[in-house]
Amino acid sequence: MGASAAAPFPWREVMEFGLGRLGWPPDVFWTASPREIIAASEAFRAAPAGEAPARGILDALMRDHPDDSGEAAEA
Repeated sequence: MGASAAAPFPWREVMEFGLGRLGWPPDVFWTASPREIIAASEAFRAAPAGEAPARGILDALMRDHPDDSGEAAEA
């Protein structure tokens, strides 16, 4: 039975995305939750390069990750 080891976490790629592509300062990047980083990456994957995400995706991101310090709005 050949068990394969789990792939190491891709820190370099995640850091390049958060610090480079998103331009987050280090304190913002290191305090972001994995869910926040995934949500940000989904916005980039959802639209071809150079195009804004679809309105539905943008609305969902804004609902789930509001700019204010309150809780996310209930759907």
